[in-house]
Amino acid sequence: MNQQFDVDASAAIQDWNAPISVSDLNLLARQLIEQNIPLLWVAGEISNLTRAASGHLYFSLKDARAQARCVMFRHRMRYLDWSPANGMQVEVRARPTLYEARGEFQLGVEFMRRAGLGALYEAFARLKARLEAEGLFAAERKAPLPSFAHRIGVVTSPAAAALHDVLTTLRRRMPAVPIIVYPASVQGEGAAEKLAAAIETASARRECDVLILCRGGGSIEDLWAFNEECVARAISACSVPLICGVGHETDITIADFVADARAPTPTAAAEMVSPNRVDLAARVDALRTRLSRALVRRLERRMQQVDYLARRLAHPGERIRSQQQHLAHLHARLGRSGFHARRQAELHLTAAWHRLGAAAPDVASLQARCAHQGWQLIGAMQQAQERRGLSLTRLAAHLSALSPQRVLERGYAIVAHSDGGIVRAGADLALGEEVTLTFARGRAQARISGTRS
Repeated sequence: MNQQFDVDASAAIQDWNAPISVSDLNLLARQLIEQNIPLLWVAGEISNLTRAASGHLYFSLKDARAQARCVMFRHRMRYLDWSPANGMQVEVRARPTLYEARGEFQLGVEFMRRAGLGALYEAFARLKARLEAEGLFAAERKAPLPSFAHRIGVVTSPAAAALHDVLTTLRRRMPAVPIIVYPASVQGEGAAEKLAAAIETASARRECDVLILCRGGGSIEDLWAFNEECVARAISACSVPLICGVGHETDITIADFVADARAPTPTAAAEMVSPNRVDLAARVDALRTRLSRALVRRLERRMQQVDYLARRLAHPGERIRSQQQHLAHLHARLGRSGFHARRQAELHLTAAWHRLGAAAPDVASLQARCAHQGWQLIGAMQQAQERRGLSLTRLAAHLSALSPQRVLERGYAIVAHSDGGIVRAGADLALGEEVTLTFARGRAQARISGTRS
């Protein structure tokens, strides 16, 4: 593909009278097409359909007077749930472009639908929104399905395969339940009116406990009768609980939303309204076994109760004698308990008296101990005072020996500068400086006339 894919070709051309290359021409044409024709829907018939090994789809879209080449890439194909084929009338949402390598005009398809389906989908969405706003889909208006239906009605075509599936399922699960078929067309012109009439007939007769509305799978056009408003209104007004089993599991119709219950298939609808006789038989057997065991256990409890009551049943005289013996026994126990209680109280009182005597203080002993401790305290104080006096005398002697006064008494003097500083060396003195001499007794002033080191 041309390297100038994103370049404005018209701006690159300086002289329109000069020749340009074919690639520039195709680039210019592609840009003009893509810039002036938006993404749009195109309707036509498929022809020349080819599926490449890469998964891309190539075909032509034609009508009575023209055709256009189309390409739908593989990643767009996954949105289709049907297979395109030659001769199909379709509508494609595409972006017009030009394939530069061949100079071919083509449509880049982003989505494809069968012709007419767009209108059907729009009609489906409009009716669904309107009925939902009216409350026809509300859960509170839906009636519950009966657990055991005595009679089942089926609204469908007598020739439909769905009727055979429903009858086969009901015959297998619960063959004793009668089935009433309300025939109606399920496809084609007037099918919706016939379905609505059959539902109204079943509702008016009230012959059934539950009603099945069913049909086999098909395209949206085949199932369109179940998307009509008259059918939805008939289902909503039906006095009999109705279950809808139309199409396959992926098929959704308006009838599914309005019905009291929805089944994915007609067979599933039949299974929902009919209990399995095998399961019922097994349940009955289990209940029978439980009932039998319950009766046996109840009978055994009653037998034990009779034995207990028989043991309690005795002659009145025997009961009086038994009570007299019991009373005598209680009297003896009362006497013994009184004696034991009194004896125990006496023992407790004696023990308490002894503990009290042992706990009484010995005053004389305590006074003697106190006097002895007093003499000990006085002696200890005297000894401490003597030790403190001796220590003070020794400290005074040491202080006196270290006192400067003692040094001065030996004939020494202290020399001080005029500012009071002590002179420790001759070099610290200046000639003519006045100093103060401090002796052991008194002071004197002197002037320095000379120093020696």
